[in-house]
Amino acid sequence: MANNVFDTLKERGFIAQLTHEEEIRELLSGKKVTFYIGFDPTADSLHVGHFLQLMVMAHMQRAGHKPIALIGGGTAMIGDPSGRTDMRRMMTRETINHNAEKFKLQLSKFIDFSDDKAIMVNNADWLLDLNYVEFLREIGVHFSVNRMLTAECFKSRLEKGLTFIEFNYMLMQSYDFLILNQKYGCSLQLGGDDQWSNILAGIDLIRRVDSKQAYGMTFTLLTTSEGKKMGKTEKGALWLDADKTSPYDFYQYWRNIDDTDVIKCLKLLTFLPMDEINRLAQLRDEQINEAKKVLAYEVTKLVHGEDEAMKAKQLAEALFGKGGNTSDLPSTQVTLSELENGINILDLLCRTGLAPSKSEARRLVQQGGISIEGNVVSAIDHMVTRDSFSNGELIIKKGKKTYHKVVIS
Repeated sequence: MANNVFDTLKERGFIAQLTHEEEIRELLSGKKVTFYIGFDPTADSLHVGHFLQLMVMAHMQRAGHKPIALIGGGTAMIGDPSGRTDMRRMMTRETINHNAEKFKLQLSKFIDFSDDKAIMVNNADWLLDLNYVEFLREIGVHFSVNRMLTAECFKSRLEKGLTFIEFNYMLMQSYDFLILNQKYGCSLQLGGDDQWSNILAGIDLIRRVDSKQAYGMTFTLLTTSEGKKMGKTEKGALWLDADKTSPYDFYQYWRNIDDTDVIKCLKLLTFLPMDEINRLAQLRDEQINEAKKVLAYEVTKLVHGEDEAMKAKQLAEALFGKGGNTSDLPSTQVTLSELENGINILDLLCRTGLAPSKSEARRLVQQGGISIEGNVVSAIDHMVTRDSFSNGELIIKKGKKTYHKVVIS
């Protein structure tokens, strides 16, 4: 192992907190280390917040270490209170299993599971059949309620009310680490910085039960320069599933991020060498758009493949450069019969997803933020008719950079 992956992660800005800096650095410079990151299948796709964890796993695996991707089929039945002010909704076992299968497919794009280079496990295998009294006697006895209540993940919930089922989450996650340590020799748990309390609890449990030393490291959460979580769009989360967020929309998200966030994202979400990133960091004013194009292309390539990244890039260039191939643009179909009496612009904006509600659509039109085929729409009673279309399609533009195609079916 030439470069220590610890130095790579530190240089690129991943590391938020760690339990034993010198020991972890030493550990990662030597033999193969087995580590794990957990993913609770609370939706049927990973989102961009998870993507940062996938990048860490990929960096670690490239450096010769062995990832365990833990799918939280058991813990998802409880719900992690970390980073939340409300209780997660309860999900059925069928939904959780369906989501877990989707996660497996997505994880395999980033992590090489061949020849035992990485493994995927589901904590439902050991959590769902636990004997409650035995679990309390063997595991619960090691947890101090007083200490648990000082953990950040619980403190923020105490005012609104913390259910006993959520209170168990820390015990479950700690038990996961103990099981993975016993079964696979996993000595290092990684996760987002909101997992710090749970990771410390797992390390403490391994020490108390087996008198072994384990380690933990957390990563910066993907936030904007204002501290808001990145990956929130008008349509919701920025998903890694192409059916939930199209490759074009995904590309456009990164192409349009704030100037102050570009270099951080290049470090965290691409494998571009640091020399190249440092070169892009010198760009100023209008030139920073070049760095944004590189970011958008590289991240889209990792998530959706080179072909889709190239299509999204060409489509963006075709639209911004006027004319060109718009076949990959997100589109909505309307029928000729609908167009006979015309479709109100506010209804059409809601239907295409360009506006989440009629009130938002009205605001966009009134502020001059909508144009059709290059012409600004100024009236909220504007009707889109057959005459608005050329060659069976029209392009609606929202703001400076969002385009949508409407096609007559």
